[in-house]
Amino acid sequence: MGEVDFHLINLNFFLFVHLNLDFIRCIVVRTKLLEFRYVHKKFSQQYKATIGADFVTKEVQIDDRLVTLQIWDTAGQERFQSLGVAFYRGADCCVLVYDVNVMKSFDTLDNWHEEFLKQANPTDPRTFPFILLGNKIDIDGGNSRVVSDKKANEWCASKGKIPYFETSAKEDINVDHAFLCIAKTALANEREQDIYFQGIPEAVSETEQRNGCAC
Repeated sequence: MGEVDFHLINLNFFLFVHLNLDFIRCIVVRTKLLEFRYVHKKFSQQYKATIGADFVTKEVQIDDRLVTLQIWDTAGQERFQSLGVAFYRGADCCVLVYDVNVMKSFDTLDNWHEEFLKQANPTDPRTFPFILLGNKIDIDGGNSRVVSDKKANEWCASKGKIPYFETSAKEDINVDHAFLCIAKTALANEREQDIYFQGIPEAVSETEQRNGCAC
């Protein structure tokens, strides 16, 4: 994908979900705003840049399971492909985020999608679970928006009908809902993998896989 434009640092990021029983490990790259709002229920545009990688945790209830969500911030160091492979490989879910007010951030989604699949190298790239978040919908009352929800949904449809949420870290719009869906998607994928490896013939249909999580 080549050198990453520093101007994209606050526009696009990946959220990678690593699942182990009742523990979900998420890696957030390039912005803390959604992560900070979700965990601390606060919004701040002023925070210290991460050196190396740090993380926060949050417990979420999914049906009868209490799941610990561990969210890592890597300070954009995935720009270096060696670190990218280390973090991406083994992920159970990937969340792509763009700024609805900046067309360039949306236009790079194909590259980020392709780069993730290249680095993570999942068993079946066609069915690997992704989620898309369109962030900053609060800016200027929506008047600065340049990417329509229709355009975003069309992109999701082209990638296998992946789930799409529009969010605002500042106004706390859809943040909890989106992260809950992330956790549910990771758990659903774990169950599907268990079924596959156990050799049970009644596998989840392709249509059901593409419909996303029932959030």
